[in-house]
Amino acid sequence: MTTDDTTMDAQHDTTTTDDDEDDFTVTPYDVSGTVDYDRLLDRFGADRLTDEQVRRFPDHPMLRRRIYYAGRSVDPFLDAAEAGRPHSIVTGIGPSGPMHLGHALVFYLAKALQDATGATVLIPLSDDEKYYGKDLTYEDVAGYRDENLRDLLAVGFDPEQTTIVVDTEDADVVYPVASAFASHLTQSTVDATYGDPENVGLSFYPAVQTAHLLLPQLIRGAHPTLVPVAVDQDPHVRVCRDVAAKEQFPVSKPGALLGRFLPTLSGPGKMSSSDDAPAIHLDDDEATVRETVLTHAYSGGQESVEAHRELGGDPSVDVAFQFLRFFFEDDDEALASVERAYRDGDLLSGELKQRAADRISAFLADHQRRKAELGDLESELEPFRLTEADRERARRAVGLRR
Repeated sequence: MTTDDTTMDAQHDTTTTDDDEDDFTVTPYDVSGTVDYDRLLDRFGADRLTDEQVRRFPDHPMLRRRIYYAGRSVDPFLDAAEAGRPHSIVTGIGPSGPMHLGHALVFYLAKALQDATGATVLIPLSDDEKYYGKDLTYEDVAGYRDENLRDLLAVGFDPEQTTIVVDTEDADVVYPVASAFASHLTQSTVDATYGDPENVGLSFYPAVQTAHLLLPQLIRGAHPTLVPVAVDQDPHVRVCRDVAAKEQFPVSKPGALLGRFLPTLSGPGKMSSSDDAPAIHLDDDEATVRETVLTHAYSGGQESVEAHRELGGDPSVDVAFQFLRFFFEDDDEALASVERAYRDGDLLSGELKQRAADRISAFLADHQRRKAELGDLESELEPFRLTEADRERARRAVGLRR
């Protein structure tokens, strides 16, 4: 299947590998084991980004270094961006805890793309999904949601080109649109893509996610949409592409830009705010970041300084180096110099951790300064809200009338 095939994108299963030594699971609700990103492309039916596609994107380290390494229907987005035609980006968050670096980097990528191409950006917050899928009350979710919103505003998106949607607050448009899409989704498709949902809320949620991903087109007309997400969220895109292929709706299939996971501090894996692995949160101060990195970041170095000087370290498994590679060292030559020094034993693990902690702390200080400068949340959000005209256009696009 090519990524432009219009039939059953969603039927690519999110299963474990066949190799007992390298078993892993990647679904929207579970990531475990050592992820083989190449095998995921085969299972998900996505294509690795080509050198030409990366060249056509605005320059960004997460693209140059193939942190975002694969996709679907990427070329229509790039064509529209280059021609100055309408194009949009959708990427969101489920508010189940405070935001950490693993959440934040995709939003900074989306902002960089918006700044370079003029893309409109839609950011959905799926507070309903977190209520269905986590042991949280709506009061818990609402507290995380409001704090997440302040972090999103601190990224600095253009309010004239950005819309923020909260499922429970924007239910007058999200749920009617989702209901129209739900009538074109079968339970067998949902089960084949996600497994057996824990409750009917999660069973319905793929229709809500489809509403998120297609909302820019429902409001502004059919145009290329790109969804930058970590690979565990790709099932949502695949289901949406199946719905978008129906002739009933005036939309095109959204494209996807699929990314690797920022590693946990304890080693390979997905940084999470909902497990026991330590994470670096966006509100952490410099002392906390330094302590967290120096104490918990998995090292690719040797057990002693003498052994490290002789044998060198392994940056491919070193979390501090991987943080620099993902985002926190923009200069490719400087990153290569750090890698060589570490492999040669000239740079010690503690020194590498210190470098990563310094870069992360500087990034967070800027983010926190912008966040502190925000005023009342409702006032700050107002320019990012759907207008009544937006809501009516979306409802009418799926055949609904008020």
